[in-house]
Amino acid sequence: MSANRIYLYDSTLRDGQQTQGVDFTVGDKIAIAHELDGLGIDYVEGGWPGANPTDDAFFAAAPTLLRARLSAFGMTRRPGRRPEDDAGLMRILGSGAPVVCMVGKTWDFHVEVALRSTLAENLEMIADSVTFARTRVAEVMFDAEHFFDGYKANPDFALRCIEAALNAGARWAVLCDTNGGSLPHEVEAITREVAARVPGERLGIHCHDDTGNAVANSLAAVRAGVRQVQGTLNGLGERCGNANLVSLLPTLMLKMGYETALSREDLRHLTHVSRVVDERLNRAHNRHAPYVGENAFAHKGGLHVSAVEKDARSYEHVQPEDVGNARKILVSDQAGRSNVLSLLKEVGMTIEASDPRIDRLVRLVKEREFIGYTYDGAEASFELLARRELENLTPPFELVSYRVMDERRMTETGAPFTLAEATMKVRVDGELHMTVAEGNGPVNALDRALRKALLVAYPVLVDMHLVDYKVRILGAGAGTDALIRVMIESTDGSGRRWTTVGVSSNVIEASWQALSDAVAYKLYAA
Repeated sequence: MSANRIYLYDSTLRDGQQTQGVDFTVGDKIAIAHELDGLGIDYVEGGWPGANPTDDAFFAAAPTLLRARLSAFGMTRRPGRRPEDDAGLMRILGSGAPVVCMVGKTWDFHVEVALRSTLAENLEMIADSVTFARTRVAEVMFDAEHFFDGYKANPDFALRCIEAALNAGARWAVLCDTNGGSLPHEVEAITREVAARVPGERLGIHCHDDTGNAVANSLAAVRAGVRQVQGTLNGLGERCGNANLVSLLPTLMLKMGYETALSREDLRHLTHVSRVVDERLNRAHNRHAPYVGENAFAHKGGLHVSAVEKDARSYEHVQPEDVGNARKILVSDQAGRSNVLSLLKEVGMTIEASDPRIDRLVRLVKEREFIGYTYDGAEASFELLARRELENLTPPFELVSYRVMDERRMTETGAPFTLAEATMKVRVDGELHMTVAEGNGPVNALDRALRKALLVAYPVLVDMHLVDYKVRILGAGAGTDALIRVMIESTDGSGRRWTTVGVSSNVIEASWQALSDAVAYKLYAA
């Protein structure tokens, strides 16, 4: 085994499931396990057999993994029982997983208060459980719960717990910062002391993010000698989450020069895997996530963009392609000619840098942003604005008028509900269309009315739908008279996403601007 090799252990399917608002289905767990396997993770922890019906169903239909090893999580035997008489231990050993990870106490406070046991019996529980498990599965590892707190309180006992597991045949002893309260300098110092007594190639690290240091703590432990790193995709986990493997992986490989089971080509799938997990959970992806966020390689200031155009290394610490991401040039009131030229180039518009229309477009963007528009994150609206100014883009339809009514009604049981109705007149190819549609709200009604008017002429709109709608009040001090900004994110059958913006003192009008831009962009790009 290379001294530079780091083994990666993913606990998304168990630790991640403890995140508030996260509830994996069996299908979710199988799909994510396959994504982790394809990425090249060494160990995929499937869950805790016996803890809940979902985990039991997952292990009953466990996916076939080609690169990763499936792990089942559980506890060491309970006090006063033999391993073969402990139902919980027998369930994890009978799960069919070739690897088991058993958690046990290493903090004397927990042993005496939580377990109501003795330090001597705790050591026996660890050794007995590992010895017994080694006769039934291919690989055993020991999660040393609360290790860093335990080491600070009683270093000799905490170390004896680690040695009990390793001497009984555990492949790995994992040092856990279970409460997430340790700091990087503490983790590194303590881990060095442990590694001086126990070989680092048999040690792992498992950190929680309660001080925002889970990734830093994991890297500090690697520097001190551990060779297994545990974490979750996107930092999922209870309370503040676990160490984020999506941040750890490229840092270990691209920054620190460690080897993993991933090739550089595998690493290019990192952004995809990160976003697949959020899609599965119906969560908004963190745009500012390191390496994989939409804004991780976004450039807004004109000075930055000018430098990046000359050499991306001037404002980028790695190449976005190395992690499957892409550079993004934003246009805003901070923008200069460099931003606009770069973004025009991205959308395939060829125009000379000396063209006076560029200055006109930059001024227009800044004027519109001054009154509330934002093209930072609404690239579709910017592209339409640019093409109208520079290419005299003809609109695919013309709004003549619309009217929206909201009505509050009662069901037969007396429960209130609201219904919106939109009446719209739209001209398409010189022909006037009048449509009426109902919706669960005014924007939904407007959307339906517009589609009714356009679908005959533009059947490609059938697979388009809105996926996000955001409203922000601008200048809150003006109260209900304040300007309102609406951002709409749309998608279609191809999986493309685009965002548009509208601004008005009337929320319906602002919504209409963003909605009509969204439809126009779809028709232009179709």
